[in-house]
Amino acid sequence: MIRERAVGLFAGAVVALRFLVVPAWIAAAVAVMLWLPGLGSGEPLPLGGLIPDDAKSVEVAQRDAEIFGVPLTTDTLVVQRDPNGLSTSAQAKAVARAVAVSRGAKDPEGIQLALPIANTLGLFPGSREHGTTAITYLYFGSEASLSDRVAAAEDYASAIPSEEAPIGVTGPAPARDQQFREIEDALPIVEAGTVLIILLVVGLTFRAFGAPLVALFTAGISYLVAQGVIPWVGSRLGVEIPQEVEPLVVALTLGIVTDYAVFYLSGMRRSLLEGRSSVEAARAATIRVTPIVATAGLIIVAGTASLLVGDLDFFRAFGPGLALTAAVALLVSITLIPALLAILGRLVFWPGYDGEAGEEQFASPTREALARFLTSRPVALLTVLLCGGLLFLCATGLPGTKLAIRLISGLPGDTQEVQAADAAGTGFAPGIAAPTVVLVERDGIGSETVGLLRLQRALADQPGVAGVLGPAEQQIPQAPDGLFVTEDGNAARYVVILDHDPLGAPAIEEVRALEDALPGLLSDSGFGESRAGVTGQTALASDTVQAVVDTSLRVGITVLAVNFLLLALFLRAFVAPLYLLAASVASVAATLGLTTYVFQDLLGHSDLTYYVPFAAGVLLVCLGSDYNVYVVGRIWQEAERMPLREAIAFATPRASKAIGVAGIALAASFGMLAVVPVGGFRELGFMLAVGVLIETFLVRSLLIPALISLFGSSSGWPGRVGRPEPVRENPS
Repeated sequence: MIRERAVGLFAGAVVALRFLVVPAWIAAAVAVMLWLPGLGSGEPLPLGGLIPDDAKSVEVAQRDAEIFGVPLTTDTLVVQRDPNGLSTSAQAKAVARAVAVSRGAKDPEGIQLALPIANTLGLFPGSREHGTTAITYLYFGSEASLSDRVAAAEDYASAIPSEEAPIGVTGPAPARDQQFREIEDALPIVEAGTVLIILLVVGLTFRAFGAPLVALFTAGISYLVAQGVIPWVGSRLGVEIPQEVEPLVVALTLGIVTDYAVFYLSGMRRSLLEGRSSVEAARAATIRVTPIVATAGLIIVAGTASLLVGDLDFFRAFGPGLALTAAVALLVSITLIPALLAILGRLVFWPGYDGEAGEEQFASPTREALARFLTSRPVALLTVLLCGGLLFLCATGLPGTKLAIRLISGLPGDTQEVQAADAAGTGFAPGIAAPTVVLVERDGIGSETVGLLRLQRALADQPGVAGVLGPAEQQIPQAPDGLFVTEDGNAARYVVILDHDPLGAPAIEEVRALEDALPGLLSDSGFGESRAGVTGQTALASDTVQAVVDTSLRVGITVLAVNFLLLALFLRAFVAPLYLLAASVASVAATLGLTTYVFQDLLGHSDLTYYVPFAAGVLLVCLGSDYNVYVVGRIWQEAERMPLREAIAFATPRASKAIGVAGIALAASFGMLAVVPVGGFRELGFMLAVGVLIETFLVRSLLIPALISLFGSSSGWPGRVGRPEPVRENPS
């Protein structure tokens, strides 16, 4: 009773203050635009945000830099290549240019060292060609930001004359920067396409001009407020919100606001058809829908905020951004939409509303008869088995999912980062773009030449290794002294060049195998008492992927616990939330399995972007609970006045119509992320869109009603749900 009274007071206040609520939100959006920084004002998240704080590879890299002074791992390089042969003059000038830049390095934000190599005569280990390719690794000071490094590398490359065959800049850092540029360029298309989809889906559903405009106006206000509030709150929490979050903010805002608008519009139309005036219809719709929308919104807010318990800055930055997006969308929706409906009244549904059509517009007798048929227990059991079997079949792709950091491979093929990486890989080996370093420490190890050479040969024989540089090589021309063995002779290092994309899943597996084999290799080489470690971009990628896998369990438990708590409070039951969440988990597993089949098996990708299954899974569980609240909430409402089976048959087709419209709009909003020509966003858009469609048309429309029918009134335990079935009198 207290909740119903509070909702009634809230609905009455919003409707009564409707002529203040609308201008107040418009003023808030204008104020945010004028005085708060927008999402586009921040830096792309630095590469460090992809790496766990306690990664062993980071410790090895720091130790390597400390004892050698000159690192051999970098994330930026410049490539020159002529397939017909790079002239001797061009190779000599590449060396001279690197020496000049290194000697003149003074700016702490600029290039500190340039290290050139060439595949002349195939002397460089792992060279696939002879005399065609030169690479210059660029090393920067600790104060250089991502944009500083990329700008300096671009300047370096632009100084190379065309006759010396410059291909361009590549490496993880330039690729990260280029990914952001691709996102920024595609964002207007994502926004325009999503708006058009919402206009079509909502407009055609309600056969009205005003309905989609209400949804888009509310979504627009929500986005304008969110894009200023997110970085403002982030700065006060000490969290840097990356620019990469903006496409998700657009899709999530437009998607969930449209969902909530559809729920309110359906409630408003129902109230009008019951004969209420515009103001009373708006108030009645607000009373019916607001508890559902509020609970659904809080689930998304709390669920996305659970990303904060992750190990990576990447997720700790995305979590607050998505949670604030959902919070702003919720607050705007439950106030602005009812106010607009109260002001516009029947005009919202013009010209489709005639005032005479009954509830059958939302549930035809055929749909209701079908729902009644599906609620019989034998049919419900068969439905559960069929739906569960289909989800299981799709989920069989899950064990084959491989994760990687697709920075370069995720870019369009015509970008210089991809072309330069391909050129370097063709001239040398793919791993040349980001070599792996093995560091070995032991007192006096530098004097044990035989053991050092034996270890180098053993490393070169490991699976997936194209070549190894180490103490066996003469010093690279113009390279600093002590490149592979320290002057005090207490440490040695090896540069391992892999035969695959250094950030891809095959390379990650090869580095893990190398780490596992390293103790045995050291022992066989006579260095059993030494300390050793592996670092480089591939080792860092391995630690990142492992951190995501390890984090998944902790974040998953947190998300499910939050969802269970809010569902239990809303439904006032413990049993129903358990099978509702089980259905959501099964749906996410099926969606990820399908994503793996499409991208890895059908399209031939070696892996998926590491954050896609994790971020999409969290969103899909929360959005699934969002729809659970609407469907099951309607059933629970009807069960207050009729037996549960009758309530399922009555409420499911009516709720499914609104859920179907909302699901199509939300799936289309997420699907527009695929417009961004970055591998991770295409995978994310596909997974979210397919996941929402599975939730909408399989799980919520068929599986959940069947489960409620099977569990019956025990779904409401520790209470009961539904009035008792009427007792049939014995005709005798």
